[in-house]
Amino acid sequence: MEHVLSARGQQLVASPPLAPYILEHFARVEDAWDPSTNPNGYIALCIAENRMMWDTLVPQLRNYRDIPPRVLGYDAMIGNLEFRQKLAAFMSRAFLGRAVQAEQLAAVAGAGTVLELLFHVIADPGDAVLVPTPSYAGFWADLETRDQLYIIPVHCRSADGFRLRTDALDRAIAQAERPVKALLFTTPNNPLGTVYTREDLLEILEWSDRVGVHVVFDEIYALSVFGERPFVSVASLRASLGPRAHVVWAFSKDFGASGLRCGVLMSENPAVIAAVDALAYWAACSGDTQWLLGELVADRDFVDPFIDRMQAGLGQAHAQLCAALDAHGIAHLPAEAGFFVICDLRRHLDEPSWAAEDRLWRRIVDEANVNLTPGSACRIVEPGFFRLCYASEPTQAVIEGVARLARVLAPRA
Repeated sequence: MEHVLSARGQQLVASPPLAPYILEHFARVEDAWDPSTNPNGYIALCIAENRMMWDTLVPQLRNYRDIPPRVLGYDAMIGNLEFRQKLAAFMSRAFLGRAVQAEQLAAVAGAGTVLELLFHVIADPGDAVLVPTPSYAGFWADLETRDQLYIIPVHCRSADGFRLRTDALDRAIAQAERPVKALLFTTPNNPLGTVYTREDLLEILEWSDRVGVHVVFDEIYALSVFGERPFVSVASLRASLGPRAHVVWAFSKDFGASGLRCGVLMSENPAVIAAVDALAYWAACSGDTQWLLGELVADRDFVDPFIDRMQAGLGQAHAQLCAALDAHGIAHLPAEAGFFVICDLRRHLDEPSWAAEDRLWRRIVDEANVNLTPGSACRIVEPGFFRLCYASEPTQAVIEGVARLARVLAPRA
């Protein structure tokens, strides 16, 4: 292998950036559960996708397939101007809370790509980025694989409701052994499903102003909110966020369209947009996809009721999941947004260690044919928490998965 791959190629093969639970998912996905033809099949409760609205969305997308010839040619690598104008209008009214301009947006191939390009242009190799935990597992691959940055987790604990405090951010910077260039803050939170208040966000924004680092607000679940607390975008807090605050959003979660690969950066720093544009040739969203999604977000008669139904559906599915978990005595933290809950399985570990968490995850996969996201992947500081995603499988499959999970967790004679 050494004579055909570079050192970095060998490293990618030896240590793939994808987490083990994702690799396990791909190994089992062809054995998917079906109540009639494959009742013992695999149930994926580890993938944060919302497939609940596909039967509504797919027929509607067919209405936008009369594409103009121009979409077949080269265009702006950060998105056709007309597409970005439609995006700006949609995002402004749907969740940002104030008007933004097309020139402040860059649309590329997915939110992970947005993060990789953005952090490439605001930080140098070896620099550090603060990420509060529990966290989305993929940030490490997004920032460390090619950007060669170093993530410093800022651990929040269950005893404090996993609340992030700015004094913890101050300590992380004070103890950092390399320059800290940014904070990456997810709102609503993945994996907690927490919807942050205006006061919470102002505290983060004011902290970044005081410290003088970039702050990136990942708002990818902005519309996937079903609890009583409404979503507040950081963009709505000020008439201008200034040069160091940026917002990331994508179609993957709120529209259940992760396969279309379209993420959006909103930044009021023209140099950031220009630098991202210089890299976007290698990460462009296809013209066909831009046309399709531009027509979608401009179709208010469809989009607004779609979002309302999507949110109601998530709330109903979340309630059914929590009822099933309660019925089986599985401890969990209810959510307000997203497609997941955190299950507290600490009492089911054979010892309080990461090795024990891995053993329990392995038992659940092997004995129940059910895949959860281990807390270690989310960088939860305490072993024994697992993320359970409930919108990528039919509710019947989710309930079956919970029943199987309960059988694995039941005390053994």
